[in-house]
Amino acid sequence: MKYYLAPLEGITTRIYRKAYHACFAPMDKYFTPFLSPHTKKGFTAKELAEILPENNEGMYLVPQILTNRSEDFLRTEEKLAYYGYDEINLNLGCPSKTVVSKGRGSGFLADPEGLDRFLDEVFSKTKARISIKTRIGRDDPEEFECLLKIYGQYPLEELIIHPRVQKDFYRNRPNLEVFEAAVEAGGSPLCYNGDICSKEDAEAVERRFPSVPACMIGRGIIADPGLLGEITRGEKRDYSRLRRFHNLVYEEYRSLGMGDRNVLFKMKELWCYMGNSFPGSGKQLKRIKKAEKAVRYEEAVDACFAGDA
Repeated sequence: MKYYLAPLEGITTRIYRKAYHACFAPMDKYFTPFLSPHTKKGFTAKELAEILPENNEGMYLVPQILTNRSEDFLRTEEKLAYYGYDEINLNLGCPSKTVVSKGRGSGFLADPEGLDRFLDEVFSKTKARISIKTRIGRDDPEEFECLLKIYGQYPLEELIIHPRVQKDFYRNRPNLEVFEAAVEAGGSPLCYNGDICSKEDAEAVERRFPSVPACMIGRGIIADPGLLGEITRGEKRDYSRLRRFHNLVYEEYRSLGMGDRNVLFKMKELWCYMGNSFPGSGKQLKRIKKAEKAVRYEEAVDACFAGDA
């Protein structure tokens, strides 16, 4: 089984990916948080930092594009080719209401005819290998039968399926029956994505879908960065390694001159997930959440690791 790091907007940045790759079991593929096409000739400084090969050394990185306009996708693909990227991922899974309201991400799934035209235009002109990350519909799982037929018309590099509809967000259980139907239908190589939060979760997916070659993990890895090592190597949670990872992320954000407030915002967002790796540390985690100065944050982090190391 191959394992991929899911893109999470604002979290799995190049800073996170670099620190993760240095400290934990490496992923077979990493995906950038989505790039939204714009009319500028090149990339913004922030976008460029995300995709520059020197900022992603040693990783197989797949840029992800969020759009419902084929010309925008193709233009961005061409920009990415300049930096050596020949595999691109199309985001048809983002459930954010601001994205969906513009008919992008999982909102695009509500327009199957438009999606078919989009893919026809892209595949008639693309020079890249294209994968898709999709949900199973916007409102109802029954939508996926039609969507799967559309996907089946094109030579996808991979079809990454998160078996929830848009309105589920991350609630409810993944619809494994719909994913199973996609497995039985054959076609493009599949990747499973959704609620892999433990070694047991990964093993259950592999037992049920032994022909599926890949699995994408998002929130489970953010909560426990050592999870892949546990799944593939039988490693136990290592707080010294987790501390090194935290410090790499923290110091890199500080080096950008963002100021305490912005750095702490980024770190607290990470702790919303990673706090699950510190059972019984509720008091220390509250101190992290309330910290407004770097020195107070660092004291709270020290206390958290001291209590669980």
